[in-house]
Amino acid sequence: MDQTSLTKVFDLFSPQFLLLLPLVFFILKYISSPSSKNQSLPPGPKPWPVLGNLLHLGKKPHISMASFATTHGPLISLKLGKQLLVVGSSKRAATEILKSHDRLLSARYVSKAALFESHVLDRIAIVWATQCSDGWKSLRALCRNELFSATAIESQAVLREKKMEEMVEFIGRREGEVVRIGEVVLAIVFNTIANLIFSVDLIGLEDDGAATGLKSLMWRMMKLGATPNIADFYPILGGIDLQGLKRKMAVCVNQMFGVWGKHIKERREKHAQDGPRRDFLDVFLANGFEDLQINWVAMELLAAGTDTTATTVEWAMAELLKNKQILERVSEEIKREMDTNSLKESRISQLPYLNACVKETLRLHPPVPFLIPRRALENCEVMGYTIPKDSEVIVNVWAVGRDPSLWEDPLSFKPERFLGSGLDFKGHDYEFLPFGAGRRICPGLTMAARQVHLIIASLLYHFDWSLPNGEDPAMLDMSEKFGITLQKEHPLLVVPRRRI
Repeated sequence: MDQTSLTKVFDLFSPQFLLLLPLVFFILKYISSPSSKNQSLPPGPKPWPVLGNLLHLGKKPHISMASFATTHGPLISLKLGKQLLVVGSSKRAATEILKSHDRLLSARYVSKAALFESHVLDRIAIVWATQCSDGWKSLRALCRNELFSATAIESQAVLREKKMEEMVEFIGRREGEVVRIGEVVLAIVFNTIANLIFSVDLIGLEDDGAATGLKSLMWRMMKLGATPNIADFYPILGGIDLQGLKRKMAVCVNQMFGVWGKHIKERREKHAQDGPRRDFLDVFLANGFEDLQINWVAMELLAAGTDTTATTVEWAMAELLKNKQILERVSEEIKREMDTNSLKESRISQLPYLNACVKETLRLHPPVPFLIPRRALENCEVMGYTIPKDSEVIVNVWAVGRDPSLWEDPLSFKPERFLGSGLDFKGHDYEFLPFGAGRRICPGLTMAARQVHLIIASLLYHFDWSLPNGEDPAMLDMSEKFGITLQKEHPLLVVPRRRI
């Protein structure tokens, strides 16, 4: 999960965080002088003593940093306490960080609240491995070949289509009722990935909100991951866990592991009898993985693939409802396809206007606005400035996607801009990077794109949608909430009516 300093600072003004500052002020005073004054750092807003730029970020740092970029330039630096942060907010900056200097900036910045030391994460993790080591490359290649290759994705299509049938049936039973569409999609996507790993559903669609079970654990983990951790800003406090975040996260993670731990135990016993291979758990066992690594990679796959996909679908549905003519056009395209073909994701994902709508959603509402933070392995020169070793480095893809020098009328939802443009999100077009680029690009981007297309097509083909109480969709609140992912501040509530 994203436990980085940037996903924590949006709640920076919480009483708990501010009360901690006087307790450590006298410790920090003697280390408040800049440590890189002789280096040519990127420009940025002037830091306060001790606090640095922490108070400059506010609750929506992706917007604050985009504003800083207009004043100080596309590559800026900020001091978060004692931690140096470098932010790229242009196509050129993204290209230099993610392509030209990909190797030197490929390490992962990991929070002091992480459950394991770096050497353990490097052995068990994909997303949160701190180095692109040979072991990391082997694990990533295994996931790519078994889960994310073209052959693997095609073989999984039947499962995803089956889950769409379950989703349509579930929503159909709630015709005329208010549905929180993001939660429905989250459960469907979570169970899809759970079946790829364990061949079981782990979340019940009938769960009432986030009140029970695994869904509750997920929300708790995201809340913990979005809590400011003072040790990230002042490393001298790294071993203290003043706020108890590491302890609370350990409890939450262990409870999550317990949910699917029984499936690992049962499968180990069956695997000893050389049963047939069914899913990714069998691949783990065949390769001699220990329980800790199986648990951790499963958690990374479930966390990385679930909330981002659900958030993207929710934003897409909100934009379509708000823009009636676009909704009518994409619905007609889907209807024409469905009149001549059954619901097959291989065809749905190639519908040009639907594809353009998905891309436009990802441009305006990238699920992870800063990507996942990187760390400089050594001093590195980017755009004529020095990025010191161990600096935290991020790319503000939210800002790049709204750059008026790259996009005409950038704040408007206009899928037509992608028709015939050739722009894609596979990491080669640096003005459009919702899934990142370089060594750390999201390995599951093709699967995620397939699922997003299929979900939206299913929702629009089977149902007409309206807002509760006759609300005008043109007035729909599109405010953002910064956190683990960039969610709608007010979840999308909709009322379905069957079309067929």
